Amino acid sequence: IYPRHLKGWSVKILSAVTSAEGPTPPKQQKLDFGAKPVSDEELKKLVAQYIVEEMLPINTVDSPSFRAIIKKIPTSVNAELPHRTTFTSYLEKEFTEMERNLKATLNEIDFVSTTADIWTANNRSYMGVMLHWISRTTLERHKVALACRRIRGRHTYDVIGTEIENIHSSYGLLNKVVATVTDNGSNFVKAFQVYHPVTESDDETEEEESSPKDDDVTFSDLSEILSAENESDGQLSLPPHRRCASHTINIICTRDVEKHLTTNAESRAVYRSSTAKCTALWTKSSRSTLASETVEEISKRKLLIPTATRWNSFFDAVKRIAEIPMGELNTLCTKLGLKCFKDQEYQFLHEYCMAMKPLTAALDILQGDCPYGTLLPTLEVLMQKTQAVKDDLSRMTAGLPDAIVQAIQTRFAGVLDDKDALLAAASCPKFKLRWLRDAGRRERVKQLLTAECCTTAPLVKNPASVPSATTSSSQGEMDFFTFEAEPEEETYSAEKEVMDYLMSGYDLQILHKFSSIKTIFLKYNTPTPSSAPVERLFSLGGLVLTPKRHRLSDKRFEKLLRYYNFEHLYG
Repeated sequence: IYPRHLKGWSVKILSAVTSAEGPTPPKQQKLDFGAKPVSDEELKKLVAQYIVEEMLPINTVDSPSFRAIIKKIPTSVNAELPHRTTFTSYLEKEFTEMERNLKATLNEIDFVSTTADIWTANNRSYMGVMLHWISRTTLERHKVALACRRIRGRHTYDVIGTEIENIHSSYGLLNKVVATVTDNGSNFVKAFQVYHPVTESDDETEEEESSPKDDDVTFSDLSEILSAENESDGQLSLPPHRRCASHTINIICTRDVEKHLTTNAESRAVYRSSTAKCTALWTKSSRSTLASETVEEISKRKLLIPTATRWNSFFDAVKRIAEIPMGELNTLCTKLGLKCFKDQEYQFLHEYCMAMKPLTAALDILQGDCPYGTLLPTLEVLMQKTQAVKDDLSRMTAGLPDAIVQAIQTRFAGVLDDKDALLAAASCPKFKLRWLRDAGRRERVKQLLTAECCTTAPLVKNPASVPSATTSSSQGEMDFFTFEAEPEEETYSAEKEVMDYLMSGYDLQILHKFSSIKTIFLKYNTPTPSSAPVERLFSLGGLVLTPKRHRLSDKRFEKLLRYYNFEHLYG
């Protein structure tokens, strides 16, 4: 009995001591490792994200093994994964909600741009359009897949123009798209030449350039005139067109560089022989497992195989061969039964990579998610860096830098002095006017930026139009008091805003201090210099539209692709 009573007294004494010293310390909380039950809505959303992001067929929800895994997840009462038909309806509802949110977001945006291209897979053609905009509050770039619609028949310019306008109009973007970026395909170029409205100033310039002299005789094709009249009746209107800078540089790297190397007497023979031996290596290693193992055994690396559509892959493949020491390279060629490289050919590969390296860096920059203002500074620095390597080249490739610079100036002639491109670069804080080395050109761009600020600046209210706060009854009293004239409010000065902007830092957020330049930035930097974003969309499309899913309807394919793109970018 005693221990029991003693135990009770000890508890009371301990309680009295703790109460006298202070409040009782809280008990240590126990960690709960039990998973919280998932609601029915959360379960469907998680499964939808998994199926869409992993590019799985919708009938995955009917798989017994998949449903067995889902049953192991603790769920709330009456929470059950629906079967394919019901789950398809859920995805349709989620897609409709995504569309509603996107349209609500676009209503608050003043400037947007698009990138467009056509993709063909499994004997089907699709028009892909990506939408781009910059947030006015955060100045962050955003993009989303706007459409990936099936196109039937020939890809003529009128079909392309009609489809692009339909996509823009379905989201109310006809007056908001500042530019559309496409590749240099003749059908895209003609579509924008025919359907883009020409301003009066452009009309006058074209008339001055194209007006024939008195002695000239001009012949016109009657069929073209009749077709032009029919086209004008359609009243299609496309936004300004921007050609993909990456595609243009790709043409320079292939056609222009090859033309120079094959026509120049110093490089013709060595260029053909060295590239022929490289091609033999690529062919042998890609078609024979034994040859591929031999390459790895000798060079401790794999050869890269170039693809026809991406020039950077050709440069990377040549660079990989040039990185192999010449002794190991010729040993490899001997074991594979190929002709060995000569010293001159091996030297040519190194000089070729040296001369073309600035182009690869420029391509990587322009293919990223960068504003349109990046284009001109990139081209200027590209020409400077290309000329800088000229002294390190031998007679074989000494003329290659000049040929590259000449090709850039020729193919980008319409961009180097373009008003939109100049304003886009000048309104980017990290560039401003620093990329311009010529003082006269720098001053001209500064004046252009000032003039644009004057047109975008908010109108200042006229003080004379503001009604007087005094009444007629108090006018006599006001006449009794005499005060010094109040200083006039400081009027807006575009010159001062431009000067303060040019003297400020290089962080993007400084644009919040300069309202007019911020508006210029949003207007001219919304487009991208490259159409690479829409090509990445097609890469995702190839994962969705597999041969096993050939029965997938065009509408369902577009919704799944856009749903994945939206979830991947915004979660």
